[in-house]
Amino acid sequence: MKKILLITGAATILAGCSNTQTLWNNNVSKTSRSNSSAPSNMTQAEYDKATGGGRYTQLQDTAPVDSVNTELLPELTPKWEAKSRGGNKSPYEVWGESYNVMDSAKGFVQSGTASWYGKKFHGHTTSNGETYDMYNYSAAHKNLPLPTYLKVTNLDNGKNVIVRVNDRGPFHSKRIIDLSYAAAVKLDYHTKGLARVKIEAITPQKGSSYQAPVLKTQVITPVAIAAPAIVKSEMSFTHLQMGAYSKASSAQALKQKLLEEFDTSIGVFVSEQTGALFKVMVGPFANAQDLNAWSNKLLEQGFSKPVRVNLTP
Repeated sequence: MKKILLITGAATILAGCSNTQTLWNNNVSKTSRSNSSAPSNMTQAEYDKATGGGRYTQLQDTAPVDSVNTELLPELTPKWEAKSRGGNKSPYEVWGESYNVMDSAKGFVQSGTASWYGKKFHGHTTSNGETYDMYNYSAAHKNLPLPTYLKVTNLDNGKNVIVRVNDRGPFHSKRIIDLSYAAAVKLDYHTKGLARVKIEAITPQKGSSYQAPVLKTQVITPVAIAAPAIVKSEMSFTHLQMGAYSKASSAQALKQKLLEEFDTSIGVFVSEQTGALFKVMVGPFANAQDLNAWSNKLLEQGFSKPVRVNLTP
């Protein structure tokens, strides 16, 4: 997909958002800035902005080389979460502009233009201290508290996705949200770069689980039909997904790190999915208690927050 390099402040980036920066960009030392030389077609200020003050090695954002099959990615289930320790300072400043963080996302609705960010930022720290993964459903927003769950709808095709906001951006006056590359694929605008979207905050109460709205259908037949018996079933999870990568070597590196940390006390394997996606899995677990215990243990050891999945055939 063709990208346009940020040359002047008015330049438009058709895909990705090289203006999406975490708050650490303002803490880059003057020494590190002065040691990086800008190319001949950019001023030093433009170069510093494109590289996040030397934080990023790519000047422009790009999509991953391999395609992403979103049918293989687990959907997010919104839940109550405490505000992150990082990324919620208000006001905060990026590149000379000041922004305020909302106290609550409850009832928040917004329409406007969405962009996406990908390979340039993949693996870097987000504003709330997590690691950006372009293969997860996440997003960046200038004002919402971190984290916040959103339902994002593409107004041009009606497709929607639930994302978790864990980053700040896009710092562009004409865009309201930056979605992860996977979320952009889900909404089918990854080849265009920009999309008209509506975003709606989902704010479950503490101790309650999110219930998706049920569409009501009107029965037009006058014949009484006995309602079928409702069979209640509880979704159980069998594994923890620790990461998803387009390169097998990256997945193997995480697997090796997990094995070095936990040895044989936990099962670790790489699952190769259709579409050249390599997922690092931990498990299986016999019950929810064991799965939750290991999820907490992995977080305590500094690993990224795992995703609960069910691999039962």
